[in-house]
Amino acid sequence: MTIKNTEKVSKIKKIFFLVSILIALGILALFLLDHVLLALAGLGVFSIWYLYFHVADYQYIEYSDDADKIILRYYKVISFTGKAYNSIEFPKYRLRKALFEDSFFGKLSDLTLVIKTDRGIAEYPVVSLAGLTIEDRERIQESLNSIIKN
Repeated sequence: MTIKNTEKVSKIKKIFFLVSILIALGILALFLLDHVLLALAGLGVFSIWYLYFHVADYQYIEYSDDADKIILRYYKVISFTGKAYNSIEFPKYRLRKALFEDSFFGKLSDLTLVIKTDRGIAEYPVVSLAGLTIEDRERIQESLNSIIKN
């Protein structure tokens, strides 16, 4: 099974940048019209807008459990410092736990994978699944849980 969220994160990215540009133009117009307090309030709105996307941590996700390996590729959708491509790849038999943590009324979800290595137990960094649909999150959870049971 392969799951990708390319279309959804593309829409999220477009919405983020479009609204950010509109807010910035509004702030600029308010400054030019000498409405400094309203412009500062606009900066506050932009800060909340940016903070939401920073906390939500929308990521492009490509999950595959085909063959004998689990492959999870991901990177942040909204990033001003450039894209940091990350990949998790390991044989299925090494998977020990898949921890799913939901927050913000189930809208945001994080995944932590725990595997058995030659030196003991290792935990991969947390991957945000906020950019996936709820159905895709459930499919990944069912897939990982079935691998753990076997």
